[in-house]
Amino acid sequence: MKLIPPNGEKRVLLHSCCAPCSGEIMEAMVASGIQLTVIFYNPNIHPVDEYQRRKEENIRFTQKMKIPFVDADYDQDRWFLHTKGLENEPERGKRCALCFYLRLAKTASFARDNGFKIFTSSFGVSRWKNIHQVNESGMRAASRYPGLIYWTYNWRKDGGSLRMVEIARREDFYRQNYCGCVYSLNRRTPAKAIKH
Repeated sequence: MKLIPPNGEKRVLLHSCCAPCSGEIMEAMVASGIQLTVIFYNPNIHPVDEYQRRKEENIRFTQKMKIPFVDADYDQDRWFLHTKGLENEPERGKRCALCFYLRLAKTASFARDNGFKIFTSSFGVSRWKNIHQVNESGMRAASRYPGLIYWTYNWRKDGGSLRMVEIARREDFYRQNYCGCVYSLNRRTPAKAIKH
């Protein structure tokens, strides 16, 4: 299946949360002739060695696919500042919506500064994420810049979720068992709650 970005644009900026979620999207875009650039901005990921591991997997795969990779830095203090007071929110709650928005706002800013008219994210491919929350955050981030569009494509459809798993296995990606933030990690391992 050939992907066609909004307005037939050829250049797309993809925000990647992790290689397992992004691998299928990257392959599908490249196969469709889209000029793809991947940006990694995930200050929510905790602890720092987990962040490094996820970033390295992205770098490994983008290098293999010959896709430009942008490391947008690790700004965890800013993330904690913006999510203060939302520590006890459930997965898919207000904290997740804000987290998506913070990361996609940074992505939108990079897109505008670097001539991209379209950007999207791998957030919505995961069945653990609320795709409507993701799309609302992306469209809100895009609305700050005239002419910028957040591509709300449903990456789960047409077997996308199955291919995501197949590619992750084929590439032997590190596959994490939590979203990334300290609060989701603590929900997985409550007996050993981690303090930031």
